[in-house]
Amino acid sequence: MTQAPAATDQLSIAEGEDPRRIVSSFGVAMPRILYGTAWKKERTAALVEMALRAGFRGIDTACQPKHYHEPGVGEGLAALLKEGLARSDLYLQTKFTPLQGQDPDNLPYDPKASLSVQVRQSLEASLRNLRTDYLDGLVLHSPYAKGKDTLEVWRAMEDLQAQGVVRQLGISNCYEPGRLKRLFHQARIKPAVVQNRFHAKTRYDREIRAFCKGNGVLYQSFWTLTANPEVLAQPALVEIADRYGRTAPQVFFRFLTQQDMVCLTGTSSPEHMEQDLAIFDFRLSPAECKVIEALLG
Repeated sequence: MTQAPAATDQLSIAEGEDPRRIVSSFGVAMPRILYGTAWKKERTAALVEMALRAGFRGIDTACQPKHYHEPGVGEGLAALLKEGLARSDLYLQTKFTPLQGQDPDNLPYDPKASLSVQVRQSLEASLRNLRTDYLDGLVLHSPYAKGKDTLEVWRAMEDLQAQGVVRQLGISNCYEPGRLKRLFHQARIKPAVVQNRFHAKTRYDREIRAFCKGNGVLYQSFWTLTANPEVLAQPALVEIADRYGRTAPQVFFRFLTQQDMVCLTGTSSPEHMEQDLAIFDFRLSPAECKVIEALLG
């Protein structure tokens, strides 16, 4: 596959189409809210199954046993697929995690192998764990300290997309605009997504988000609620929530999705799952979005 076009209008769902999904520059449709599976350990399978039954159709995970139980994700998926849910209706995204982010006693690849071989071995483990023969998204969990290592891993990921086993690529935990821009310009196959922690300490990634918007890259946010209790408690946001008969988290998620951001939620509460999916039942006005944007400083 060739590199993604830079036209930003390809990122938005046309008027009248499903507001719950957004299409990347590579033509991959993904839900605007994904279910995140970090830190769930032995509860992973049950929670993934619960999320899918609630209506989630996008799952984010990682081949990183230290923080994710990827086989549990596969088990939860299998339960619904056996009941008739089509794999093509799901957006399934996992990550390749560099050695420094892994548990040295529980590695999904050979630490002595080359970086490109580690990527391949990690992918093969993910396909087994998730019980699928392709991934909708493969994300580099974090850039390496050395740019040449990041590029070597990216080249290996590009090969996987070219082979058709991965539909699009991305990078996570990339908070330096210069680092992202270098990767983007060096890449033969451009990143389709950037997934970062969304919080005040990075000024909500304003420069990175502007670069993404101008270059056909979708921004995915994680830690969206946990890192922003002050924003959620602001009277202006609470007033908007009351006006719609919604919760503050629902309004915040709705605001971000209306900015064409894809949000992750990792809730284990059936009630909160239902609330998260209900954010598409209402739409904020431009004036209300400006009020919330101002809260971000």
